[in-house]
Amino acid sequence: MTDLGVKNVTGATIWLTGLPSAGKTTIAYELAGRLKDEGHRVEVLDGDEIREFLSAGLGFDRADRHTNVQRIGFVAELLASNGVLVLVPVIAPYADSRDAVRERHAKQGTAYLEVHVATPVEVCSERDVKGLYAKQAAGEISGLTGVDDPYEAPKAPDLRIESHRQTVAESADALYALLTERGSL
Repeated sequence: MTDLGVKNVTGATIWLTGLPSAGKTTIAYELAGRLKDEGHRVEVLDGDEIREFLSAGLGFDRADRHTNVQRIGFVAELLASNGVLVLVPVIAPYADSRDAVRERHAKQGTAYLEVHVATPVEVCSERDVKGLYAKQAAGEISGLTGVDDPYEAPKAPDLRIESHRQTVAESADALYALLTERGSL
């Protein structure tokens, strides 16, 4: 422990990818609360907040989605390399974009874990936290990831969470166990 009572000084980026309404953000905030209670330095880079502030003006075509993911990856690596555990609940639908973020971390020697919140689209559609699936079904929007726009699921994530088969606390516990196993806690 440092003089400030902060335990973690190595930092890591934990990228939670999955469909809209998969549970990424809910799991991230559940884990963040637990880690903060233990004295760890933690930040959550929420995809919606990033879109509003860091990536305002970007659309949802492939190029803009790639740019958005790279911006988030840059900020995440910067924070993680300075001793912060960074939870990133962001869809990041394309494997090459996520791979580029992983490579940036590897070049800098910063820990990076990819977590696939693997919730079936039918369950996400029922949850429909932001009403996106209903809007897409009504023809009000198009380009919804996993419905009429691609989502490339990770082939070999560090952890796969099936949030429809366990509670939020159990999902956060599984992620906590991974962080412990990998030496990030």
